[in-house]
Amino acid sequence: MEYMEGEPLRSVLTREDNPSVRYKLIFQYGRQLRELHATICPDQLRNSGDWIDDMLTQAEYNLLHYQVDGTREQLDKLKNNKPKAYRQTLIHGDFTIDNVLVHDGRIAGIIDWSGGALGDPRYDVSLAIRPKPNIFQTDHDHQAFFDGYGETIITDDDYKYFENGLYAFF
Repeated sequence: MEYMEGEPLRSVLTREDNPSVRYKLIFQYGRQLRELHATICPDQLRNSGDWIDDMLTQAEYNLLHYQVDGTREQLDKLKNNKPKAYRQTLIHGDFTIDNVLVHDGRIAGIIDWSGGALGDPRYDVSLAIRPKPNIFQTDHDHQAFFDGYGETIITDDDYKYFENGLYAFF
């Protein structure tokens, strides 16, 4: 097993007070996600159906068999209010500040690929910008991320669907 140097982006941003350095790191974080979404999805990660439908099926299973944060009512609402279809791309499936490593002031790697799939990139973006203490609680952090990503692909409703909804079952 090979060792990857770095520490989670969350750790770095938690202690970083310099606005210029914070902007640069969060910009890189957005840029990395954009590059990931532009990468051709390996055949092994492609599914035959619609990713959101597959995730809702898995959410139902998780609700019935595991302790999850989501509720039956929430799942029914998700099933009945799916967002409009969006071009599927390679996604990480858990692209958070805990799964991106920083070394020497640069993004060094992305870990925990267990959710990797051909899926909806809005899910990754929603998880990427989830507020944490001192991180993604300001417009400045969000602007840096979307400057790096190159565009804003989610609406407030998309964010609520994915981060405040679907993610509660995983």
